[in-house]
Amino acid sequence: MQKSSIVIERISRLPVKDQHVELVERKGLGHPDYIIDSACEAASVSLSRYYLEKFGQVLHHNLDKGLLVGGRSNVWFGGGVVEEPIHIIIAGRATIEVSTASGQVKIPYRELIEEEVKKFIDENFRFLDPEEHVVIETKIRMGSADLRKIVNNPDDVPRANDTSYGVGYAPLSPLEKIVYEVERRINSRSFKGKVPESGEDCKVMGLRLGRNYIITVANSIIAPLTPDLDHYIAVKEEIKEEASRIAEKVLAGEKYDGIEAHVNAADRPEEGIVYLTVTGTSAESGDDGNTGRGNRVNGLITPNRQMSLEATAGKNARAHVGKLYNVMARQIAERIYQESGKVDEVYVRLLSQIGRPVDKPLVISIQYVAVDDIDERSFAYEAAEIAKEEVGKFSGIEKLILEQKALIF
Repeated sequence: MQKSSIVIERISRLPVKDQHVELVERKGLGHPDYIIDSACEAASVSLSRYYLEKFGQVLHHNLDKGLLVGGRSNVWFGGGVVEEPIHIIIAGRATIEVSTASGQVKIPYRELIEEEVKKFIDENFRFLDPEEHVVIETKIRMGSADLRKIVNNPDDVPRANDTSYGVGYAPLSPLEKIVYEVERRINSRSFKGKVPESGEDCKVMGLRLGRNYIITVANSIIAPLTPDLDHYIAVKEEIKEEASRIAEKVLAGEKYDGIEAHVNAADRPEEGIVYLTVTGTSAESGDDGNTGRGNRVNGLITPNRQMSLEATAGKNARAHVGKLYNVMARQIAERIYQESGKVDEVYVRLLSQIGRPVDKPLVISIQYVAVDDIDERSFAYEAAEIAKEEVGKFSGIEKLILEQKALIF
């Protein structure tokens, strides 16, 4: 019987919140990298649901090689036009036909994917029209025979279709909370109701220098709703005030020296440089996107932390550990941190080996930072039990992902 090695070790390092320099980034809803991640994930979810309905299990697929090619637009205060559409290209491998007792069944993958991607755009963008502004393409081929046999097996426990690892940590630092919550607030329905000129493309970069916080927001402004420069500047001020308010709220009770918020720092109005869009995303003209270049599984990009560079979007939620283990590692780290109440930081790494059951990682590595003395044996036992319990819940994680209830980018 295959077993997992569980290694628990105390590491000597300053907790991130106590380091002098901390950097955190979040690419928000309308960022080209977020859009292509979402499109690939929509494609995976649509196929997975079809496979489950027709064949009783999620069949082999990995649609994590997406590309967004930006369009071309012409904007001005009070209006604009998209002159060349955005191209969303979803590429990868999938089961596109299945042998049954009655013959070969072809999967209508193009139609399924296109419908789901358009649904994502319709539900999340107010001014981006999936029929007028976007062209959706698929470049999908059958997977290799060996991988299909590994994934499409009838076992209760699926086998890993890759040798890969996932990484998670807890807790979030104050800066990480600020960056995440600023983007979520700016892209909330309530804020858009208050400031409709704010587009969906919102990237937030956070810097902490000692106890000084600097928040830089890049937020596209909807040109047809912005008649002139004075109006544009007023909108920026509202966004800035909201970012500052959220930072102050998160830092309540923390010691800090100052908060700076900047919005659209590249603006040079005297030179005609302002961040206007027709659709609310820079993908209409200024930027392109690639799957996996965006946020990690906790919704952030965190160079002060251990991270996996694996793209979670578009991967098979049943058997691809590059997705499953990243979600799982985060959940393990959060439980250990919350339930132990003894440590300052927890880092979890799960490594698979292709062909192994997904509930038997090759290694479960748990590292922790503890400023104060703790009972290390007691902590190690508790952490190991939590890890074993969470790894055994792989099917629950698959369900959460397919129901789109698990954060994956």
